[in-house]
Amino acid sequence: MPRLWNDTIDAHRRAVRDATIETTVALVAKHGVRGVTMSQIAEGTGIGRATLYKYFADVESILLAWHERQIGAHLHQIAGIVERGGPAGKRLEAVLETFALIQHGHHDNDLAALLHRGGHVARAEQHLKGILRSLVSRAATDGDVRKDVPPDELAGYCLHALAAAGRLPSKGAVQRLVKVTLAGLRPPR
Repeated sequence: MPRLWNDTIDAHRRAVRDATIETTVALVAKHGVRGVTMSQIAEGTGIGRATLYKYFADVESILLAWHERQIGAHLHQIAGIVERGGPAGKRLEAVLETFALIQHGHHDNDLAALLHRGGHVARAEQHLKGILRSLVSRAATDGDVRKDVPPDELAGYCLHALAAAGRLPSKGAVQRLVKVTLAGLRPPR
């Protein structure tokens, strides 16, 4: 097949996949996780059910695809902060604040319970922990972060401490949590 034809088919598939994901997210927001059917998704997307099943096996697989896309966007956002340059301590602070605000934007509910079962979440956490470990190590070299605790442990501390941001009532509370977490990273006097 000519390359142009392949590109057109791939673009069409991506468009159908994206439209399916967006339709599903909108339906779940309106009706809840358990209130959405594949028939509703097919109708909302403007495709037949048989075509929908060529892309996704069920509602859960659509939501997992959406969640993977969201996580990818969050990791891309965090990578952009790391790549900006500047002192490692400042980049670490910006990454921690961004991560905490992302956590704050997500709430515990049926959807979160469903989405956090996938292996994609564990892989993303490992990726983020690697980013944090690297920043912590660089900031420790610069004297901005304590050296008496290994960077891997400090990265884990940050992830676990800031996971609590999802249950905080306000952005102000999230920013206070970030400050407390950063205080735990500072070198002892």
